[in-house]
Amino acid sequence: MTLPDGPQSAPLCQMAQWIFRPLEFLEVCDRTYGEAFTLRMNKNTRPLVFFSAPDAIEQIFSAPLKQFDSGKGNSVLKPFLGKRSIEILDGRKHERQRQLLMPPFHGAKMRQFGQMMGDITTDVGKQWGINHPFKARPQVHLITFRLMCKTLLGFDQGDRFEQIRQLYDILFDNAIGSPLNSFQLFLPSLQVDLGQWSPWGRFARAREELDRVLFEEIRDRRAAFDPERNDMLTMLMAAQDEKGEPLQDEDLHSEIKTLLLAAHETIAIAITWALYWVHTAPGVLAKVRQELDDLGLSPDPLEVSKLPYLTAVCQETLRIYPVGLISFPRIAKSPLEIAGYTLPKGTVITGCIYLTHQRPDLYPEPKSFRPERFLERQFSPYEYFPFGGGSRRCMGGAFAPFAMKVVVAQILAGLDLEVLNHRPVRPIRRGVTTAPKGGVSMVVRKRR
Repeated sequence: MTLPDGPQSAPLCQMAQWIFRPLEFLEVCDRTYGEAFTLRMNKNTRPLVFFSAPDAIEQIFSAPLKQFDSGKGNSVLKPFLGKRSIEILDGRKHERQRQLLMPPFHGAKMRQFGQMMGDITTDVGKQWGINHPFKARPQVHLITFRLMCKTLLGFDQGDRFEQIRQLYDILFDNAIGSPLNSFQLFLPSLQVDLGQWSPWGRFARAREELDRVLFEEIRDRRAAFDPERNDMLTMLMAAQDEKGEPLQDEDLHSEIKTLLLAAHETIAIAITWALYWVHTAPGVLAKVRQELDDLGLSPDPLEVSKLPYLTAVCQETLRIYPVGLISFPRIAKSPLEIAGYTLPKGTVITGCIYLTHQRPDLYPEPKSFRPERFLERQFSPYEYFPFGGGSRRCMGGAFAPFAMKVVVAQILAGLDLEVLNHRPVRPIRRGVTTAPKGGVSMVVRKRR
């Protein structure tokens, strides 16, 4: 059994390139080794094999569940999410959690969430002064954090909300806020608490306090359970599996943390990129505005989400710089064959979202932002997969694009914005994701 070829540099050197120059590193590997290559980023861990050909992606996503330990492949997330998060679980436990968590992300709830998204976006946008420059990503983060707290917990203001927001700011700043801090996630040996002034010490104390606040909220809600409350925590407390068993407090706690982290962070990054491209790619803003104007005043969020060109803009945003560069890693539980390679047990396998989305045979001129490509043809789930695929596809794969479209539409309908410093913006490492370097400087020129 032989693994695909790959860089022969020292593991720490490969890790450094993966953290500090991820896109460039992937592109060099793709040019040098082709559609499959192996990285060894830690001498004490398993080799990680990247695939970018659609046929190989299909083999990975359609393989039987029993073929992989997928939760163990996400161990890098455990310090954030805890060992009971759906992203960390495998087998029957993962299936059970997924079945209980999926209903709030679909159906009639989406219209209600859409109205909420619009209201929060308008409220935050009112604070943006005319001709006063601001960084888009932190402001959009506030929108999505309020949105997720309101959606999950039923509130986006008050003392407990401020507690949660401040603690999350500490967690992100100390663990993933920069490429240098991101080293702590990928190298467990750096996860050492050296006191409250050390980076991991601050992280550990903020995590402990956040856990306390979330458990307190869960206990308060249990003690005065109100089935009429319209938030996800209420729905999850009432949910039961096929045996009639509900989620335990520890499960609720882990999933609330997971949804807050995965949703508010990734959606905010995607919306920031969309605002950047809409205001820098020629002709895009005018086409989006025309679609929105045709809907008239106060359109239904579900109608907004169906707009073809706005949808294509969001799809192209997630294609050109996907928030996550790879699908969730999977660890082979037995030897298997992918793309002609017989991979041994223990190999870590991932589909490279970024490289597949950059293939010129699928996306001519892949570095160009051109939403029209999504109106001209339909791509398979192995050619376009910003939310991963198979049994580990992101649970927010329907919610996130919906939120993107509603928030972007609300901003464009109410504000004339301009991107400052028209130099190209590149992604930079932010934990397991990438985000626009510098946060994208913008300014409101007038209110519409």
